[in-house]
Amino acid sequence: MPETGSKRGIIACLLTSGFEDSEFRVPYDRLRQAGYQVEIIGLEAGQKVQGYKGKESAVTDLSIDDAEVDDYVALLIPGGHSPDQLRADDRVVRFVKAFDATKRPLAAVCHGPQLLLTAELVAGRTLTAWKTVQGDLRQAGARVRDEPVVVDENWITSRKPDDLEAFSPKLIEELGEMEERLGIQSPNEQALPPLA
Repeated sequence: MPETGSKRGIIACLLTSGFEDSEFRVPYDRLRQAGYQVEIIGLEAGQKVQGYKGKESAVTDLSIDDAEVDDYVALLIPGGHSPDQLRADDRVVRFVKAFDATKRPLAAVCHGPQLLLTAELVAGRTLTAWKTVQGDLRQAGARVRDEPVVVDENWITSRKPDDLEAFSPKLIEELGEMEERLGIQSPNEQALPPLA
């Protein structure tokens, strides 16, 4: 369930069953500790989704049909098998495309960039991903770096669970820089206007 009384904006997290447990849990917890609310968006609202290692589960807060891009300050895409399943749904792909157009932080780890690939957003961009996804990204015209965390404009990407200690703080840092750039003063800010 969404946290109430959040001090900062809301992060959208795209998730379905088969996600990599730690790639959801670590950023989710770090974002909440930093005062952000995280809404889990799935194919249906109220759906229980399970990590593929069986260590984590979550219940989706919202259906992709009810998710509005303008309600979120950032987008988080955990890896595992979840992104591959989500990218088969055109509604999710459209949401990712629309969110990227806002230029707000978009963070994807491990297999998460598969959604960026399906949304045809990776050509000319610099990012990283799980080793087997890196080749697909190169073939689609992306510049791929084999590094723990890669930032390119609004994108923050990482390769694997071992990179989460670099990935999570970088996402929070990028969010803070965006808030500063836009002159967000109120600690109760829940959403940001689209960037021109």
